[in-house]
Parts: sequence; structure tokens; C-alpha cells
Amino acid sequence: MTQKLRVGIVGGTGMVGQRFVQLLDQHPWFQVTAIAASANSAGKTYEESVSGRWKLNSPIPDGVKGILVQDASNVEEVAAGVDFVFCAVEMGKNETKALEEAYAKTGTPVVSNNSAHRWTPDVPMVIPEINPEHLEVIAAQRQRLGTSTGFIAVKPNCSIQSYVPMLHALADFKPTQVVASTYQAISGAGKSFADWPEMIDNVIPYIGGEEEKSEQEPLRVWGRVENGEVVKASSPTITAQCIRVPVTDGHLATVFVSFENKPSKEEIIRRWNEYSGRPQQLELPSAPKQFITYFEEDNRPQTKSERELENGMGVSAGRLREDHLYDYKFVGLSHNTLRGAAGGAVLIAELLKAEGYIQAK
Repeated sequence: MTQKLRVGIVGGTGMVGQRFVQLLDQHPWFQVTAIAASANSAGKTYEESVSGRWKLNSPIPDGVKGILVQDASNVEEVAAGVDFVFCAVEMGKNETKALEEAYAKTGTPVVSNNSAHRWTPDVPMVIPEINPEHLEVIAAQRQRLGTSTGFIAVKPNCSIQSYVPMLHALADFKPTQVVASTYQAISGAGKSFADWPEMIDNVIPYIGGEEEKSEQEPLRVWGRVENGEVVKASSPTITAQCIRVPVTDGHLATVFVSFENKPSKEEIIRRWNEYSGRPQQLELPSAPKQFITYFEEDNRPQTKSERELENGMGVSAGRLREDHLYDYKFVGLSHNTLRGAAGGAVLIAELLKAEGYIQAK
């Protein structure tokens, strides 16, 4: 590629927005040319706007420090300087839906980290290795929005990526019942220990809305496209508990699963280690070479040592064993702000570019 696509980050000052900034620094296909946020940040340089609020360990990339932050509500102005946008705003659901549709209607593709459009029937909610075929609904969405080039694509909830890939790799055996408990890092709430001291030496057994997402969003990922809409799958039945734990990054899941056709333990591990998807076939820049890694050791995967696997884009599993109530139980792990949030969205954008959905204006 001789010329990089121009990228805008809408909601670029929050934690996920900062991850986008970090991940897009020196990206081979994309270059950040616009950052938008609330009116309070508008007119400041990016460096000024995140002063005292930069939450990542790496420094602010030099290439974005001097970019003047724009008001995200000035849709036409922001859209004029970019080929597509990532959206990571912290707004109400209806406001977010309206804002993302406004950008799409300017002919600007929107790759969203937000939950607002996850259940809009003609908006694809994608884990690129699992359901790239859902991008088909973009054609119907464009017709509804009245645009030939704009659209919205979203990524699912961060926590489901700690167990859904492992279940998907076993789809041939028809999982019927799943019990998942997730132990979720504080960065999933956009927090660090510095601004959430209550989480130090503490566990909070409740995350608002998270359990419903964990039970329902996998069914949409596994759904089918019919008449320009995604129809969610009817199985397996999933029940979930979601708990906040004192960890900076990384969501860990403990999973129990039963199958219609029970596989052997050896077959499960083989399927996990051999699984790959469209991103690996296309050799996308952010795609992990090994999507799922299984650890034989009893005490792995561990959040601290395995969350950065494949630059945070790989998922890991361990402790697979038979269970006396369900067929099997295992532990899964994913990096919530990389694979589960900004990194997952960047991978979606790479897939969209590779498949011809995003082009230079």
C-alpha cells in the first residue's frame, strides 16, 4: 500500500481512545489525521487534552501530540478530513446511535467500540476470526442509511472474547449448555488503580449489564444473515456471572460446557491449537499468528503473564478437564483493551479494508 488511509478517532481522549492512538502509531495501513472528543477538549492539542489523564504505560505518540482535538458533534467537519473513523465515545446509548449514524450518512465508515448498535439488525457485530460473513449486511445497512460508502460495524463486548473463540472452535460438536464466570479487569470500566482506589484489595461481584451481554451477544456472533439482517442463534444456552477483580488488564473466564456430541479432550485441544480464521488467511497486520493457545500447565493461563500473548491479540485456554455435571470445564483469557476493545476494532478495520468495504475517499 503506497498511501495510508486517513483515520479519525471519535472519543479519542478516553481510555479506549488512547489505546486506538497507541495501536495506530506506525500502523502500516492507517494514519491518524483527526481526533474528536467533547466540546470541553475541542481546540486543545491532543497532548493538552489528555494531560494528567493519559492511562497507558507507553508515552503519547509524537505523531498525534500536536493534533488539534475537534468537537465530535461537528460531524461534517470531522468526516471531511478522514476516510473512516473509530468510535469510542462515552455517551448514552441513543446519543451514540445517532452520532454514529450521522457519521455513516456522510459516507464515512464507522468502526465502533460502543455497544449502542450491537443489536441493530443490519449492523454487523464481528469477531474477525469467527463471523466475517456478517459483513454481508452492510449492503442492506447502506441502503437504509442512504449512502453508498458509509456504514457502521461494531465489535462485541470485551469479556465474551475470553471464552467464545474456544467454544466456536468446537461448533461441530454442538455445544448445548454453557456456564461462564468472568473475572474482569478494572480497565474494562475505563479505570486505573490511581482513579479507582476502592478496587485495591477488593472484588466487586457486580458489573451493570455485563451478564446479559455475556449471555446474549455470543448468540448474535453465531447468528445467520437473512434478508439483510443478522438473526441470532438459538443455542447454546448460556448463563453468566461477571465479577470485577483488582487487575489492571485482562479478562479471565471459567467455563463449563456440555455438547450434543461430546468430543475427546485430545480433539478439543487439537481444534483449539489449529484454529484460524479469515485474518490469518489474509495475514492482516494486527492478526495473531496463533489465535488460540492452550497451556498444559495446571496454573496457566495467568492474567499477568498471558494477557500480552500475540501482542494482546491472541486468546489462551487451560485447565481443560472432564466435569461430573457438564461434559468439560476450562479456563479462558483475553486482553480486554487490546483483543477485546481497541485492538479488536483495528482488526475489524483491517478486515474491512482487505475486503473492499473501506477505501480512500
